[in-house]
Amino acid sequence: MDIQAQLKLAIAEAINSLFNVPVETVILQPTKKEFEGLYTFVTFPLTKTTRKPPVEIGQAIGTYLKENTTIISQFNVVQGFLNLTIADSVWVEELSAMLANPDWGQLPSRNESVMVEFSSPNTNKPLHLGHLRNNFLGDSVSRILKANGYEVVKACLVNDRGIHICKSMLAYQEFGNGETPESTGMKGDHLIGKYYVWFDKAHKQQIEELIEEGMPREEAEKKTPLLLKVQEMLRKWEQGDPETVALWKQMNEWVYAGFAETYHEIGVSFDKTYYESETYLLGKDVIEDGLEKNVFYRKPDGSVWIDLADEGLDQKLVLRSDGTSVYITQDLGTTDLKFQDYPVQRGIWVVGNEQDYHFAVLFAILRRLGRPYADGLFHLSYGMVDLPSGKMKSREGTVVDADDLIEEMVETARNRTRELGKIDDFESEEANNLYHMLAMGALKYYLLKVDPKKRMTFNPEESIDFQGHTGPFIQYTHARICSVLRKAAQLGVDSAGALQTVELADSEQQLVYLLTQFYQRITEAGTDYAPSYLGQYAFELAKAYNQFYGELSILSEPDADKLKFRVALSKAVVETICKTMELLGIEVPTKM
Repeated sequence: MDIQAQLKLAIAEAINSLFNVPVETVILQPTKKEFEGLYTFVTFPLTKTTRKPPVEIGQAIGTYLKENTTIISQFNVVQGFLNLTIADSVWVEELSAMLANPDWGQLPSRNESVMVEFSSPNTNKPLHLGHLRNNFLGDSVSRILKANGYEVVKACLVNDRGIHICKSMLAYQEFGNGETPESTGMKGDHLIGKYYVWFDKAHKQQIEELIEEGMPREEAEKKTPLLLKVQEMLRKWEQGDPETVALWKQMNEWVYAGFAETYHEIGVSFDKTYYESETYLLGKDVIEDGLEKNVFYRKPDGSVWIDLADEGLDQKLVLRSDGTSVYITQDLGTTDLKFQDYPVQRGIWVVGNEQDYHFAVLFAILRRLGRPYADGLFHLSYGMVDLPSGKMKSREGTVVDADDLIEEMVETARNRTRELGKIDDFESEEANNLYHMLAMGALKYYLLKVDPKKRMTFNPEESIDFQGHTGPFIQYTHARICSVLRKAAQLGVDSAGALQTVELADSEQQLVYLLTQFYQRITEAGTDYAPSYLGQYAFELAKAYNQFYGELSILSEPDADKLKFRVALSKAVVETICKTMELLGIEVPTKM
C-alpha cells in the first residue's frame, strides 16, 4: 500500500475513533509551498457532523496520528487545513521496497488487449516530420499501455495502392531510365519520392499548356496527358495487368527497404502490417449487412448512405451508385478484419487531426451496426508539426523529410557535445552511438512532451539544449547518476540490503516522494494516452536529482548509513529515469 493510501486509511480510523463518524472517502491534497508538510487534509466538511470548529478537528486528528501511527513525524493546522509531514522512516521503507521490486514500473496483467495502429505511410514518398510525431506517439502509447498491464498489438496500415501510387509509377516509367536505389545510391523511398515530385511538376506544366491553348483550368486539371495515363495505369493495376503489377511490386519493395532503414533509425517496429492493396475491396459485405439492418439506405441512383445528422455528422455516402467503395467502406471492412485477426478489447488509431470527422463517422457507423468492439475505439488525434522558417530545407521543398531531419539532429548533437567537452575520452564508434542517442532523445522528447492535440513548432537547436526542458538534459542527468554509482562501487559502497532510518533532507524526501508517484503517472498516462505526462515526470525527476546532487554530499558523506541511503536513492532514481524514458522510446546513456 502506498503512502497516500496508508495515510488516508489512518485518517479515516482517526475520525471514526475520535468522533464516531464513519468516513468512506478521505481526500488529500498537496500542501501549499508556504506551509510545512507534504499532504493536507481539509477539515471544514467535518464541522457539521462533529459540531466542532475546524482547527480543533485538525489538532485532534494530527495528535491521534502522531500517537497511534508511525506514518507522520509532525503536523500543523492552519485554519481548517491539517498539514502532515511524513516520517523519515516511512520514506526509507518506501525506497527499500522500490529497490526490492524486480517488476518496478510494470503494473499487473489486466488480461485485456489493445491494438494501436500508427505510422500509415504511403509508398509514393519517404516519411516526413509529421510521420515522426505519429510514429513516436504510437510507439510510446504502445509501451505505456504494456506497462499498464495490457497486451498490445502494434499495427501499421500501408497505403500502397491508388492514383497517387500510380503517379510515381508512371513518372518512373516515363523518366526513370531503369535507375535503381543501387545505381543511384539513394534510399528506395527517396528514389520513388523523387518521381512523385517529378510527376507533380510535369502535370502542372501540362495544365498550364492546356490553359494557354484555351482550356478552362478546372477542365485542364483533369485532362492532362499524364493524368489520363495514370488513370489508365490504375485501371490496368486493378485488372491485374502483369507488367503494371510487376512494376508496382518492384517499386514498393524499394520503398519498404527504405522505410525499414528509417524505422530502425527511430527504434520503431510493428507486430502486424496491413496493406491497402489487400484490404481495399473489403467492406461491401458490411454495407449489405447494414442495409439489411436498416442502418443504411439506398438512394434512387443506387448509391448507399447513412444519416448521422442526429449525431451532428450529416449524411455520409458509403457506396457509390456504380457499386464502388469510398474510403469509409474500406475502413469498415479493414476494422472488421483487424478485430477478427486479433481478439482485442480496444483499438486506437494514431492519425492527424485532419481525419477527426472521418473517425467520428467510422465509429458512429460501427456502433449502429452493433459491432461488439465499437465502444472500445479511440482516435488519438494530433496536430501538425512546423519548423521555424529557415532552420532547414526539405528535399522536396514542401515537407520536412524524416531522414534529413534525423541526419541534421545527429550533426547538431555532435557539434553541441564537442563544444561542451562531454566526449573527450570516447572511442569514435561509442561517440557516434552517443550522438545518435542524443539526437533521437532530443527529437522524440521534444515531440512527445507536448499535448498531441496541439499544433507545435519543432526547434532543432532548442531541443538539444543540455540545460533546458529537453531529452538531452534528462539523458545527461542519467549519465551523471551512473557516474556516481560507478564511483560508489569503486569505493566499495554497497546499496543492497536493509537501509537504516536516517534523518532526511528536504531534497531527499522530495526525491523519494517523486519516485512513489511512478505508478500513478504510468496509470494516468495510460488512461489518457498521454506520453507527455511521463515526459514531464522524467524532467521533474532529473531536476529534483540535480537539486539533491547540488545541495548534499553523496560519496564524501561521513555517516555510513546516510551514504548508503544516498547511493540507494541514486540507484532508484537512475532506474526510474531509465524506465520512464524507455516508455517514451528514448535510450539513455550511462556515460558522457
